[in-house]
Amino acid sequence: MQTKTFIEQIISQVLAGHRLTAEEALQLAAAEGADLLYLFAGATQLREHYFGNEVSLCSIINAKSGRCPENCSFCAQSAHHQSAAPVYPLVNAATIAEQAKQAELIGSECFGIITSGTGISSGAELDELCAAVRQIVAQGTVDPSCSLGIIDLATAKALKEAGVVTYHHNLETAASFFPSICTTHRYEEDVETVKNAKQAGLKVCCGGIFGMGESVAQRIELALLLRELAVDSIPINFLDPVPGTALQDADFLSPMECLRIIALYRYILPDRKIAICGGRERNLRELQSWIFAAGASGMMTGDYLTKKGRNPDADRQLLVDLQLSVAQCKH
Repeated sequence: MQTKTFIEQIISQVLAGHRLTAEEALQLAAAEGADLLYLFAGATQLREHYFGNEVSLCSIINAKSGRCPENCSFCAQSAHHQSAAPVYPLVNAATIAEQAKQAELIGSECFGIITSGTGISSGAELDELCAAVRQIVAQGTVDPSCSLGIIDLATAKALKEAGVVTYHHNLETAASFFPSICTTHRYEEDVETVKNAKQAGLKVCCGGIFGMGESVAQRIELALLLRELAVDSIPINFLDPVPGTALQDADFLSPMECLRIIALYRYILPDRKIAICGGRERNLRELQSWIFAAGASGMMTGDYLTKKGRNPDADRQLLVDLQLSVAQCKH
């Protein structure tokens, strides 16, 4: 069967409710040349079917930085590495709430509060974070999100009660590749955190980082697990190697390979939000605007955890040029 015909059949099947198999995803991943553009066209069709022309924007604050005891090979904040990442304790609730207000003003639908470390449980830090969330809910319309590492069910319920809408916790990569990236905790602990957040009634934002040495099959393996876990949104990050980390000498992915990954995730997770986050500037370069043609339905705007991001005004102009609109917070 010709690749174009196969892609057309898959699009129709997915729109009818078919769940892509690993074998079908691998076949799609082999598309080249004009067939790759057909792959993107199908991804656009799926995105438009579920999301129309709306794009979700999100922003974050690095609320507690550095000295993390985990040894994730990509991370500038790991205590095992010698990077130039800033180190500071948890900022206060008022500062977090003010940053959330700024995120709302630039059009972000979701505001993520990110802390460095293995995880968090009951205590002064959780109390301060919950106070920040309550302020965010009281002052505006942006959805508060938290990314606090590994959490138990009780912590997830406390966050939900405070007003957190979404818990963000990346699995980072496939289970089969994870031991090559991190050895200081088990992959199952991350999966359990996702399940705890869902059980507490939180939405879950869960994805990974691509370009760390994983295979195409492992990218698909992660996508299939995210589908099994029924996560609500998937952040796609591309490795931007940080000096001093274990992956400092890794090569960047090519722009077309980045777009191929986005498209595959749209076919596998057709009705889920897919947001393009860290590393898009340096990996996609002049093809950043293609992320929506490849199936993305959102992007992070503003700064990242330890690196400057793209100017929000430039992101807004990109959406205007593509005749896409910014999604509004629904609560």
